[in-house]
Amino acid sequence: MSESFIPLVLVLLGLGCLGLGAYWRDRVPAAEAEARRHRRDAVSRDRMLGMLVQEMQARGLALLRMAADLPPERTGAVEAEARGILHLADEIADWREAEAGPRTLRIEQVPLQPLLEEVVAVISAQIAPGRRQWRLAPELCALTLQVDRRALRGALLQVLARVVRLTREGDWIGLRLVETPETVSIVIEDDGAGVAAGDLAAGAGAAGHEHTRGIGFGLAIARSLLEAHGGALRLEAAQGIGARAWLTLPRARALAGA
Repeated sequence: MSESFIPLVLVLLGLGCLGLGAYWRDRVPAAEAEARRHRRDAVSRDRMLGMLVQEMQARGLALLRMAADLPPERTGAVEAEARGILHLADEIADWREAEAGPRTLRIEQVPLQPLLEEVVAVISAQIAPGRRQWRLAPELCALTLQVDRRALRGALLQVLARVVRLTREGDWIGLRLVETPETVSIVIEDDGAGVAAGDLAAGAGAAGHEHTRGIGFGLAIARSLLEAHGGALRLEAAQGIGARAWLTLPRARALAGA
């Protein structure tokens, strides 16, 4: 290579670097602006989906209340439509929750009795003027857990909302404590009145659990909230008996009453 050729190569390399620099100076701000736009769109979409879920839940619950006042021959069809709307709302809520990404837990000491009473009051208000009868076991109310209060409240609301939808006026819903050397479980049971056999069969094998009720028990949100605490959600149902949900946590999270 001649000596006169080397400066030419250096000049060309310098011009190339300047060109790349100018390209990236233009490209980076554009990419950052595009990322900001995507973030704004995602926030807007999430807000709209949240509003849609709330509206669908309100309409579904209103239909269930209306069904209670209809002649028996029309009750089943209206209830089926209402549960279809609520199931779709659950699916949208589950997808929205999954899109939110990993959870950050804020752990605190949470006495269970006021939390359970709050959740029962919220659910009761949602179904008013409908009514369910509640049994809260004393040993469960005496328990204090080391958990994220908001997350546990959300899991309880998800489970109880679905239990209420698949029970009828005046049915009993019980909450009790089950202990093992490794775990503590909040067990939610209903007496099974009004649960269709098809609802029980439809859920067999869902989410890896046999005898899990399908319609009304698509509980991805509640399950993920418990798994974030090292726990689990297990669902059971038996024709003519009722349903049972196990909200299980590691025993180390129980601070009192267990």
